[in-house]
Amino acid sequence: MKTFIIAEAGVNHNGSIDIAKKLIDVAIEAGADAVKFQTFKTEKLVSKSAPKAQYQSEITDKRTSQFEMLKRLELSPNDHGKLIDFCRGKGIIFLSTPFDFESIDLLDSLGVEIFKIPSGEITNLPYLREIGLLKKKIIMSTGMANLKEIRDALNILIEAGTKKKDITILHANTEYPTPIEDVNLSAMLTIKKTFKVNVGYSDHTLGIEVPIAAVALGATVIEKHFTLDKNMKGPDHKASLEPYELITMIKAIRNIEKALGNGIKSPSASELKNKPIVRKSIVAAKNIKKGELLSEENITTKRPGTGISPMQWDKIIGIKAKRDFEEDELIEI
Repeated sequence: MKTFIIAEAGVNHNGSIDIAKKLIDVAIEAGADAVKFQTFKTEKLVSKSAPKAQYQSEITDKRTSQFEMLKRLELSPNDHGKLIDFCRGKGIIFLSTPFDFESIDLLDSLGVEIFKIPSGEITNLPYLREIGLLKKKIIMSTGMANLKEIRDALNILIEAGTKKKDITILHANTEYPTPIEDVNLSAMLTIKKTFKVNVGYSDHTLGIEVPIAAVALGATVIEKHFTLDKNMKGPDHKASLEPYELITMIKAIRNIEKALGNGIKSPSASELKNKPIVRKSIVAAKNIKKGELLSEENITTKRPGTGISPMQWDKIIGIKAKRDFEEDELIEI
């Protein structure tokens, strides 16, 4: 099964549509299925006195509030239209996470078919219901959540009209960057077992190995932040992949998909040619005369595997030699 890979541009465009377009080009070059931004009206998302997260304070200007920081990172409705057209023209799916009702309506009006619910909104009942009423495909992150909160959110979406089969739940950890010891990737499998839904993983670690491992465990969706340059100013750049890293991650994921195969244990076409070379046959351990009984003293197993299989050993023991055999000659019966 092909993993749906979301290259998360987020707010790494720094409010510039030109940078946003460059990010889209990077996502396309890397082979992502979708590129995702964030849609919000700052006044509807955060109060003017709301503090920044610790990681945001460490990276951005401490003198600015969360409100001021986010206001600079808004994309206008007109910007959204331009970016959607840009994505359509280049053959990549445009996604964006809405953070308020106005943004939900905007994305719906622009024809966005997949709605991404961020971890921070998983306990927002009216928000969840509004998205559920759209009856579209949903990808929901679950950072900071426990199983009860996931169950409640899932039920709200389904009761609003969204089909369960159209919902994918992403395991996530909402710390930027996420310490490796806090990833708890096995929780993705717990979510799958508990709710019988498609699962995936939204990664905030600094490397690329965890999302690759998630695919090996059965993730159907992978989401990963990326940037043009980790040294750019902004809250998420340092916890994002640079273009070459995104390319490397996606290439590795595609290789893992191929390596997982169909689950049927049988010789592959590529290895069949080696079968007679590396397997063994029953051969004469020394010169054997016609009529002599074959025994553990005069036969052994050696390569190549073009003769009688050693699995027939017990049946061969005690049989009279049909002819003379020289040492190392394949035994025939």
